[in-house]
Amino acid sequence: MIQSILTVCVGNICRSPMAEGLLRERLPNANVSSAGIGALAGRPADPLAVALLEEKGIDITAHRAQQISARACRQADLILVMDEDQKRAVARTFSGTVGKLFVLGHYGKFDVFDPYRQGRERFDACFELIFRGVEDWVARIKAIA
Repeated sequence: MIQSILTVCVGNICRSPMAEGLLRERLPNANVSSAGIGALAGRPADPLAVALLEEKGIDITAHRAQQISARACRQADLILVMDEDQKRAVARTFSGTVGKLFVLGHYGKFDVFDPYRQGRERFDACFELIFRGVEDWVARIKAIA
């Protein structure tokens, strides 16, 4: 049973906080967190990420970026990264992630591009991919619960 989910991107201010917010909203009984491979530690979520989720009724204003850690990887039942490069980086750095480390777009066979500093239109497109990935994972998590 999946009770703890870690979402991962690079800076932990755009993609993974959006995925974290959506997963928390869809799986209220799960422990969901996020981190970055090269986190901009202590920074809040990007204002466009905050605005997009706010439009969906999800508040991520309290988010602060944090670096991925061995402890966070150990505690997670499922680790969701945004692309194959991140998957390789996490697997290489943190042993013990095999079998619980996947790309968010695994089922739809897509990566989630980084919208950092690219404007609202790119954030909207990125959000749509994250939403699709979250919906795929939520359906599977609920099916095995």
